[in-house]
Amino acid sequence: MRAETQNTVAEIEKSLELLAQRMDYETAPHRLEEFNARVEDPNLWDNPENAQKLMRERQMLVDAIETYESIKTDLSDNIELIELGEMEEDEEVVSDAEDAIKKLGAKAAKKELEALLDGEADSNDTFLEINSGAGGTESCDWASMLARMYVRWAEKKGYTVELQSETAGEEAGIKSAAYKISGHNAYGWLKSESGVHRLVRISPYDSAAKRHTSFSSVWVYPVVDDNIEIEVNPADIRIDTYRSSGAGGQHVNTTDSAVRITHIPTGIVVTSSEKSQHQNRDIAMKALKSRLYQQELDRRNADINAAHEAKGDAGWGNQIRSYVLQPYQMVKDLRTNHETSDTKGVLDGDLDGFMAATLALNVAGKSRSEAQGEG
Repeated sequence: MRAETQNTVAEIEKSLELLAQRMDYETAPHRLEEFNARVEDPNLWDNPENAQKLMRERQMLVDAIETYESIKTDLSDNIELIELGEMEEDEEVVSDAEDAIKKLGAKAAKKELEALLDGEADSNDTFLEINSGAGGTESCDWASMLARMYVRWAEKKGYTVELQSETAGEEAGIKSAAYKISGHNAYGWLKSESGVHRLVRISPYDSAAKRHTSFSSVWVYPVVDDNIEIEVNPADIRIDTYRSSGAGGQHVNTTDSAVRITHIPTGIVVTSSEKSQHQNRDIAMKALKSRLYQQELDRRNADINAAHEAKGDAGWGNQIRSYVLQPYQMVKDLRTNHETSDTKGVLDGDLDGFMAATLALNVAGKSRSEAQGEG
């Protein structure tokens, strides 16, 4: 077996290990039997909501078992074919089996990545907020570049993007924008993007063509399912209405319909300025509940989300990722050290590599934490 194929086999075996770990393969058959017994209960559909949840959980387990066993069987079969082909000196059999293993490697890597998205709210839709930071006009322009980057990423995923609110910069770009991004695992993918993003480039606004450093913050939190109860005491919030205007075109709104809700105990502020006042109030309240829910998720997972909680100012010392356009081309994540020289691709929405690296890091951190807890 060639060295390249041996390396692919090793990677597939690592993926299988993670897939088994994520679904607890040893207990999976027993849990599936329990699901099957509950599905046969004639009273199951008396509560349609619980029934649908049960059916989804059962199907997820079935899919996980089938994926694991399919990859494991295909790997074993193709390794046997290579050994047989080498024994009989049949190069065609060996070549076909090695090609199959290469394709299997890509499939295993994809399934491994999907398995990382198993957090409590990972499958939910998400809210995404972008705020310009230190750097004035430069940072407002950088914030608009980030907004475009995430919209492009979401479109490539087939997600739906709704602009919730937007405040234009004084000279260029945006001071802030809030989006709702809808699609399976939208929050699971985007949650790793929370933090401060730093841009280094030759400023298009500087006649001396000097390099400038700009900062903008990105904050992500899940859209709360209707069946998750988040209580908000009316005495704890202040609701303001105001006149707002967007960046132009379809986002212009010059009526007093924009709504700002401030949660006094936490200082959380949410806004909506794209609908009628009644709709904006509803959207902003949902966003507030989602922020409070995110706060609870962060509290439960403080060891993993420490960087997200240490929000700080959008400036030096708080960045999670650097985007350098001059004097060289590089985007580097400071948490995982994942980097690429394809800055254009990243700014056009090619972010999966960065998200995957952070997801894997978080899983490793959780595993270490659990092991220490058991010790």
